[in-house]
Amino acid sequence: MGLGGDGVKGESWEVEKSKGRKKKEGYVEGTETGCWIKLRFIGSCISSRSKVDNSISGISTRCESKSTNDTSIDQPVAPIISSTTTSNAESNSSTSKLEEELKVFSQLRKCTFNDLKLATRNFRPESLLGEGGFGCVFKGWIEENGTAPVKPGTGLTVAVKTLNHDGLQGHKEWLAEVNFLGNLIHPNLVKLIGYCIEDDQRLLVYEFMPRGSLENHLFRRSLPLPWSIRMKIALGAAKGLAFLHEEAERPVIYRDFKTSNILLDADYNAKLSDFGLAKDGPEGDKTHVSTRVMGTYGYAAPEYVMTGHLTSKSDVYSFGVVLLEMMTGRRSMDKNRPNGEHNLVEWARPHLGERRRFYKLIDPRLEGHFSIKGAQKAAHLAARCLSRDPKVRPMMSEVVEALKPLPNLKDMASSSYYFQTMHAGRVGSSPNTRNGLRTGSFSRYPQQHPRSLSIPNGSHTSPYRNQPPQNSPNPKCKT
Repeated sequence: MGLGGDGVKGESWEVEKSKGRKKKEGYVEGTETGCWIKLRFIGSCISSRSKVDNSISGISTRCESKSTNDTSIDQPVAPIISSTTTSNAESNSSTSKLEEELKVFSQLRKCTFNDLKLATRNFRPESLLGEGGFGCVFKGWIEENGTAPVKPGTGLTVAVKTLNHDGLQGHKEWLAEVNFLGNLIHPNLVKLIGYCIEDDQRLLVYEFMPRGSLENHLFRRSLPLPWSIRMKIALGAAKGLAFLHEEAERPVIYRDFKTSNILLDADYNAKLSDFGLAKDGPEGDKTHVSTRVMGTYGYAAPEYVMTGHLTSKSDVYSFGVVLLEMMTGRRSMDKNRPNGEHNLVEWARPHLGERRRFYKLIDPRLEGHFSIKGAQKAAHLAARCLSRDPKVRPMMSEVVEALKPLPNLKDMASSSYYFQTMHAGRVGSSPNTRNGLRTGSFSRYPQQHPRSLSIPNGSHTSPYRNQPPQNSPNPKCKT
């Protein structure tokens, strides 16, 4: 989900073998990356605006605080039927039933569709931030303490996410997003401000994250993210996971931890977003949650992919993958790299336990501007998180403690004679490559991630065979 103000989120795919359905996800936002990129998605989002406008026959009462009965988000959800011939009484009844499914706390604002339409300036192209897990995301402005639209640049800046009209799965993810973020409040979780339910319209209102996603800063910027900032982001994201696993009233397994779901505020504080795949963790004597395998290829823990048994240690493994991405500047899966380097974890694993070989892991674009002790500790921590035995992986509270000193370490490798010698030999032996296949800046055609990959238990089928041309438009972006 993109709720920020810069960068591009890669296209990705959901594969459901049982239904033969494919769901594409893309995300483009910001001006620094160029308007031509942004236009790739505007057509598909804006072409559906007429459907949005025509689907709303009236405006409900303006913002109000609402508290409804607690029900499980895993219960079957009744199909939603919308028609221009449906009576107002039937429409209101349908909306009431939907709201009863929500565990919405009073701090969430109940918004009207018309308010959000005006807040985003009629979902115009200039307001488009990109596309999240289930719909387009638009920038808007509302009252500081209400939902009425205000002049751009005033009031409260928000990100408004819309729901694609693509059936039950999208609606269930929307419910999960509201129910989890409506209950969970933490500095390292993105703040859900409000929601909207009118007829078949489903919208969510979040705080606006001005620096966009970690993915954009790692893989789509010409200037490398400084080492200290990377470690600060890793610490913040770890605190978010630790809260979900160990501090929340009921433990939560995030299940989709990846760079595109880590959003950054103006000070590079990390916040987890997109809770559409989150699950309540096991309670009592239960050791795991059995569920259909969902997540993102390259981040999902191997035992979860094989068995469908989900635990908090599945998130720990995903954190280890992201920590590796921050250390190396490489994506978790990249088919553009040489043979043997497509899978980041398998390529990096032999180097993680070696005090001297670990230098090969560090993003060469940093040019030695990283802490030697910090990098060694980060490599050791990543190795623990990526252990093939989930029982050996640390708890996220342990990860937080290990990361706390890393952003402030000052022993720069650039002043190390050994590093300078090693780096010179490395560059001399590979004059035309830098960080794999890149020279200077990033690859013009970066490898994309498949999002929300549904993998049958025990299957190792790769989704990349279904990947379309990277410049193809996304017809799924509907409001």
